[in-house]
Amino acid sequence: MPPDFEFELIAHGDGYLNVAGVDEAGRGPLAGPVVAAAVIFLADPPVDGLDDSKKLTEARREELYEALVASSAISWSVGMIGAATIDRINILQATRRAMERALRRLNPRPDLALVDGLPFRRFAFRHRAIVGGDGRSLSIAAASIIAKVTRDRLMRRWHRRFRGYGFDTNKGYGTPEHLDALRRLGPCVLHRRTFSPMAQALLPGF
Repeated sequence: MPPDFEFELIAHGDGYLNVAGVDEAGRGPLAGPVVAAAVIFLADPPVDGLDDSKKLTEARREELYEALVASSAISWSVGMIGAATIDRINILQATRRAMERALRRLNPRPDLALVDGLPFRRFAFRHRAIVGGDGRSLSIAAASIIAKVTRDRLMRRWHRRFRGYGFDTNKGYGTPEHLDALRRLGPCVLHRRTFSPMAQALLPGF
């Protein structure tokens, strides 16, 4: 089943006017930021085919992204946390901060956030967590597309500055080619030093 507006309608029925969907991209990569996006639908969804960004081709994500950000039917924003802060506070807390940043930048201010995944113990906004939400809620699906495309574009741009790692294709994930580049070149400033294999960089053979 494709995502629908059921969770948003339930929240509206509970008295929440501005309901935002929130999702992130980039929790697992070895390099680059974690990027969160937040979306409020101000009118009916402006495009068809919204879904979990992982289920879509890159070309389809780009197409949907352009339609979403150009539409007056949604309010959207992004927040991101870079590698150095991820290393300092851990990826879970960095994800929480990125989501909070995205939500703070929304206009109107959200009354409730629908968050993909599990609930946070401490979160700056009232929220409801939905496991698999990017495939169940249209607001979260839209946020997942915006977050993913935003991050992918950043990684392609940084590929031009940090040559040799293949960021244009691997987007910072630990592909065999990326791991080989790390062995040859060592990490750059975009790499998360607390993530393996950077955390074991002194081991023989690295």
